[in-house]
Amino acid sequence: MKYGALVLAAVLGITSCGAPGRQPAEAPVIRPSEVADFRVLYGRNCSGCHGADGQGALTVGIGTPVYLAIADDATIRRVIEEGRPGTAMQAFAQKAGGMLTDAQIDILVHGIRTRWAKPGAFQNDKPPAYAASQPGDGERGHKLFAAVCSPCHGPDGRGTRTIADSSYLALVSDQHLRTVTITGMPALGAPDWRGDVPGKPLSDADVTDVVAWLASQRLAISTELNHPGGSE
Repeated sequence: MKYGALVLAAVLGITSCGAPGRQPAEAPVIRPSEVADFRVLYGRNCSGCHGADGQGALTVGIGTPVYLAIADDATIRRVIEEGRPGTAMQAFAQKAGGMLTDAQIDILVHGIRTRWAKPGAFQNDKPPAYAASQPGDGERGHKLFAAVCSPCHGPDGRGTRTIADSSYLALVSDQHLRTVTITGMPALGAPDWRGDVPGKPLSDADVTDVVAWLASQRLAISTELNHPGGSE
């Protein structure tokens, strides 16, 4: 009797552990539009450019406290939905040709804010506004750039870390230039609006003027490439 019980237990053990001819239960298939985990959504759609922890990699660190201090939820949602036409930032919303549902974009916006924002972190050093409120002065911006940014980028943006470059400027919007000037690029060692000249943070107008000059370089470089010998 004891021997028979042992044999029965062994048989039951074999049949319950994937014996030949018995298929294990398959995990339920989750459609891409049904994924609701922030980590999965961010990892698949955002981390390649913005970094695994939102601190920046190839572009803006959308999880940095500075970025989240200047960009509200409506702005983050709009950028995810619509992208930045003419740049490497594509539209992710289904209604704009992307893959994400409205609910998934809500999850991304909420997750980015709750995980990485630090409310009140800049009470004494209020950063410039996310968007410019008036046109910039390119001439003044060039002078500021030479005084503030030249140690890394050179007085004309063509230094060790070239920024006045046709390939780079063709891929980014004026808003991207403004955002990066304010937030810096921590992953690349670039300081935010407070760090170029210690004790002298850039004002809102300073940022606007620097961006105006950089934007003018995009046009100047394009003209130079199209008419290398000058206009006739």
